[in-house]
Amino acid sequence: RSRTPLDSYFTVSRTQGSTTAAFPPLETLHLPIRNSGHSSDETLELSDSDSSSSTEEEDVAVPQEEAPIAASLGGLCWFHVTVSSEMPEIPLTSFLLSNRITLDRTSFQRTPLKKPSVTVPTVPLDEEEGDTCAICFEQWTNAGEHRLSALRCGHLFGYTCIIRWLKGQAGKCPQCNKKAKRSDVVVLYARTLKALDTSEQERMKSSLEKEQMLRRQAELESAQSRLQLQVLTDECSKLRKQVQELKALMAQHTTSASQQPGSSRSCFPGALSSSQSQHKYHFEKAFLVSQSGSCRVMAYCDSLSCLVVSQPSPQTTLLPGCGVKMMSAVNLKSSQYIPIHSKQIRGLAFSNRTDGLLLSAALDHTLKLTSLTTNTVVQSYNAGRPVWSCCWCLDDTNYIYAGLVNGSILVYDLRNTSSHVQELAPQKSRCPVVSLSYLPQMASTTLPYGGVVAGSLEGGCFWEQKASNSYRPHHLPLEPGGCIDIQTEISTRHCLATYRPNKSNNCLHCVVMELSCSQLMDASVDMVCSCHPVQTFSAGPTCKLLTKNAIFRSPEEDGSILVCAGDEASNSAMVWDAGSGSLLQKLQTDLPVLDICPFTVNHSNFLATLTEKMVKLYKWE
Repeated sequence: RSRTPLDSYFTVSRTQGSTTAAFPPLETLHLPIRNSGHSSDETLELSDSDSSSSTEEEDVAVPQEEAPIAASLGGLCWFHVTVSSEMPEIPLTSFLLSNRITLDRTSFQRTPLKKPSVTVPTVPLDEEEGDTCAICFEQWTNAGEHRLSALRCGHLFGYTCIIRWLKGQAGKCPQCNKKAKRSDVVVLYARTLKALDTSEQERMKSSLEKEQMLRRQAELESAQSRLQLQVLTDECSKLRKQVQELKALMAQHTTSASQQPGSSRSCFPGALSSSQSQHKYHFEKAFLVSQSGSCRVMAYCDSLSCLVVSQPSPQTTLLPGCGVKMMSAVNLKSSQYIPIHSKQIRGLAFSNRTDGLLLSAALDHTLKLTSLTTNTVVQSYNAGRPVWSCCWCLDDTNYIYAGLVNGSILVYDLRNTSSHVQELAPQKSRCPVVSLSYLPQMASTTLPYGGVVAGSLEGGCFWEQKASNSYRPHHLPLEPGGCIDIQTEISTRHCLATYRPNKSNNCLHCVVMELSCSQLMDASVDMVCSCHPVQTFSAGPTCKLLTKNAIFRSPEEDGSILVCAGDEASNSAMVWDAGSGSLLQKLQTDLPVLDICPFTVNHSNFLATLTEKMVKLYKWE
């Protein structure tokens, strides 16, 4: 073996430590050894408790790379020995003695070489999530191969990383496993990428949406509760009205029972009291509605205090068709024209609603609802045939009726905006339904049922309204042929039928009849509704027009009933007392009277008469 001096193979440096030994003394020297029976990761721990021969027989295994060796000398100095890669195999004892290195008195032990702990540099969470690729954990760039890219799912990667990933994987996003392909990769042009923390904002938005949903739900429940309250209030009002009517009937029955036989007032069913008042109707004002004529019908709206008259369009070239003109009953002034139909209007009607909805029927096959508050048509129904008359259901204002030219009556529900819900087929002839009026249910000894009174050119029919909106027809025994109008008086259950001159009666005559019901002998449940005449009034010998007359309570509120009918022969409106049959007044007009409408406004009673061109108002004084 070569005995070259060891100083040529080692470089020894000394570091002087503090007297207090800032570093603990190195008690054991770990040196790598070359041994075929041990792995390269093992060392020998040396101690002089073993024999010197054992130590001399061990060879020092010099690694191919330089390795630092340190030994302690009395705990005062540190020696750093650098082993050269060309160092030959020498005895370990000679090396240690020549450098005066003292070892612990521990035995040689083979211990595994501890791997040095590697400290991996950590990246802050916000930088790792915002600036690094989720595949290679390297920062992406805004240019080059590792530029910022994204998939459809929204996750960000380096361009080359995500391309390689999609090639080697099953075409899924590394983070959410959603399906992806190479064409889904989109390059983002962003120098810097920052994500604002909007979690609190999103939480507040979610809370706001929840509160808004709860508010809408509460408003809906409140609206439903108000609707239920309105329905219950209306029902309660009807019940109160029925109670008052029953009390009035009881009082009338008590008075009739205590009346002496020699009394001047008859008390048989259907008898009407006579008016003893000295008041009469006096002319108040006249309105020119249409210079060209063709006015037909009119109606009064109690909630808006206005009179509505049908007329043709004043501007036929610009706005053809027909509509209505409003006239205020408060200041007695005419208002604007409202276009509604394309052909002549045959019927107008208001209900007891407070929204000012006008129901109109015309020969253009339509039935329309017009809001007088906005002057617009809000609902239109196509009946398929010319409509001659119309009316509201006073028991349920969601239903309206239309009388057609073929004698049928169509029932419409305002909640169904498409078509009619029921058709009441004609019983006998198919003559046009010239008049429709509704009798509401009420406490009455004569006729407690509600239904529609329909008048045609061949007679009349009472359609009794049963449960579940079904109707039962009752034929009214009227004079055969020549009936041009049937009007009703709700409180007393009387109706007024107007007839043209015929062979048996050569004058226009009006018959007041009382509606009643009686039970059949062979039936225990079904009732038959009918009518019987109470009073008859005669007018002039001519009747070429289909006029509308009126039966109403006297303005004196003494229980008497008045009848007003137009007379074509004298161009006047005649007023009779239905109780005594006497003629009270004859209101002169320029043209035949087509329609008559009594109304009350501000505790004043008026009577309106309509001709083809004008409306005349008369005040009860």
